[in-house]
Amino acid sequence: MTSTNKNVRAIAMDLLVTIEKNQSYSNLLLNNTIEKHQLSPVDVGLLTELTYGTLQRKMVLDYFLNPFIKENKKLANWIHHLLRVTLYQMVYLDRIPDRAAIYEAVEIAKSRGHKGIASLVNGVLRSIQRQGLPSLNDISDPIERLSIETSHPQWLVTRWVNQFGYEKTKEMCEINLTAPLQTARVNLTKISRDECVTVLEEDGYQIEKSPIIPEAIRSLKGNLASTIAFKYGMFTIQDESSMLATYALGAMPNEYVLDACAAPGGKSTHIAEKMNNTGEVISVDLHQHKVRLINENAKRLGLENIITSVSDSRHIQEKFKTESFDRILLDAPCSGLGVMRRKPDMKYTKTENDLARLSSIQQDLLTSVTPLLKKGGTLVYSTCTVDKEENELTVKTFLENHPEFVGDPTFKNRMPEAIQPLITGYDLQIFPQDFGSDGFYIAVLKKA
Repeated sequence: MTSTNKNVRAIAMDLLVTIEKNQSYSNLLLNNTIEKHQLSPVDVGLLTELTYGTLQRKMVLDYFLNPFIKENKKLANWIHHLLRVTLYQMVYLDRIPDRAAIYEAVEIAKSRGHKGIASLVNGVLRSIQRQGLPSLNDISDPIERLSIETSHPQWLVTRWVNQFGYEKTKEMCEINLTAPLQTARVNLTKISRDECVTVLEEDGYQIEKSPIIPEAIRSLKGNLASTIAFKYGMFTIQDESSMLATYALGAMPNEYVLDACAAPGGKSTHIAEKMNNTGEVISVDLHQHKVRLINENAKRLGLENIITSVSDSRHIQEKFKTESFDRILLDAPCSGLGVMRRKPDMKYTKTENDLARLSSIQQDLLTSVTPLLKKGGTLVYSTCTVDKEENELTVKTFLENHPEFVGDPTFKNRMPEAIQPLITGYDLQIFPQDFGSDGFYIAVLKKA
C-alpha cells in the first residue's frame, strides 16, 4: 500500500506529537514509521523532510506563529504541530505551493477535529499568507535572536558563545539546520575504496570519495545500508569524525586493545580492520542488546579479532589484568551536541545539568580504565559533543589527578593530512562546520 502526500503530512504531524510526548528518538521513530506504512521512496523523502525540518526549526516556527495564535493559547498539541508542519512547507519548501499546503492542513484538521478547528487552522494560515512573517530583527539581543533564528535553546547558545565566540557559534547553529550526508567506511580487509565505489555506482548509487578520510565514501543519493555491498560487509555506515578516533589510537597488528564503551561497534570494527584481523580488540558495553549489535557488525565485516563483553566499564578492573592493554579507547557517554543534525529533537530535551552530570561519569570512566593500560600505552578519550566541560576540562582534570599520564601531541603525525592543520596539541575539537561531519572531540594521552 502506498500512501498519498496528504497522508504523509498527517503522519508527520503524528510523529512530531509522539516525539514530543514520549521524548522518543526521532531517527528511530521515523524508521519504524516508514516500515509500518510501507511508504514509496518519494513519500519517504517528503516525510523525512517534513519531520526533521519542522523539528530543526521548531523555535523559529513558533516565533512566526505566536502573533497569529495568541488568542488561542490553549490549542491541542496536534494542532500546534499541524500548524508548524504547514508553516514549514510555506516558508522553507519552494516546491510545494502555499495553497496546496493550506488545503491539506484544513483537510487534516477536519478529519482529526471538527469544522471549528478546520476554520481556525485556515484562518491562521491565511492571515500569515496575507500579513507576512514577523521580523526576526525585532529581537534586539543578538544571542536571543540567534537562538530563535536557528532554533537552539538560549542557554546553549550562551554557553557556546562563552566557550567559542559568537561567529563560531553562529556557523555551528546554522549548519545544524542542514541534513548531514550519509558516509561509510570501506572495509579494506575485503575490498579497496575504488572497487567499492565502482560496485555501488554500478548499483545506481551516487558516490563521492571522502576528501578527509582515505577509506571513507559519501553517498550523495541513496541509502547505503540497503545495498548488497553492505550486506556482504564491504563497508560499514560511520561518520567521518568518528573514524578519526581510530587514527588517533594508532593500533598496530597483534596488539591487545580495549574499546571501553563500544556499541554499536563502529570504532571497534575500524580498529580491528586497521589491525588487519590480528591481535585482539576487547569490545565492552553495558547492555546485552548493544553487544549483540557489535557481534553482528563484526560477523558481517568478516572480523574475527573482536571479543565482546557485557560489562560496566566503571568496574572494569574486576574483569581484566592490571597493565594488560597496549591501547585503550574510551568513547565516553556524552551530551551528543555534535550530532544534532541527525537527532534534532535533542536540542529541546537537554539541560545544562545533564552536561555537569555527564562530566562526572566521564571522569569515573577514565579513572576506572587507566590501571588496565601498560606503561608507555596510549589512551584515547573521545566524545561526539562540542562542549569544553565534557571535553577539554574533563581531560585537564584527569591529567591533574593522574600524574602518570601526559598529553601526546605526536598523534598528529598519524592523522589524515586534511585534519593535521586543526591539531595544535594533544587534542582536537572538530566542529560540524569544519568539513560537514559530526561535532567530535579527541584527546590522546600516554602513560609514562
